[in-house]
Amino acid sequence: MDYRLRLEALVTPTLAQMGYDLVRVQMQGQARPTLQIMAERKDGKGMAVEDCAQISRALSAVLDVEDPIGGAYVLEVSSPGIDRPLTRSKDFGDWAGFEAKLETDLPVDGQKRFRGKLLGVDDLGRVGMATDKGESWIPLPQVKAAKLVLTDELIAAVTKDISEG
Repeated sequence: MDYRLRLEALVTPTLAQMGYDLVRVQMQGQARPTLQIMAERKDGKGMAVEDCAQISRALSAVLDVEDPIGGAYVLEVSSPGIDRPLTRSKDFGDWAGFEAKLETDLPVDGQKRFRGKLLGVDDLGRVGMATDKGESWIPLPQVKAAKLVLTDELIAAVTKDISEG
């Protein structure tokens, strides 16, 4: 099992118990490795600094006991932010209608980079993108990286949710 899947399996139950969903696990850096855990509240409310601090304390305890990473590293807990990464099938559905950038491992429709409006995920597990070249349907396992693009429309939608929440 690769390190990311092992880390996801370790941290997901603790996050779920605390009322959070895991968005992404990522190791960065070589000389001073940083383990980034990105999470969001299950209730849809915004993350506060105290949320990140609580998660950090809880996950530090789990990671200290399980010791999945050899050597020293820094644990960083963060929220996805407005121009969030899209990492799960659910994300592509939840954010359908908004502009996103997407990169694939292998070419799809002759290209590896896409920018356009998200169309969601179809029954075959493909992410839809409406670009200026037309529609493309990208198999989710081929998505290497994806994130929302910061637009006035996205800011308005997110700030509307915050003011109503």
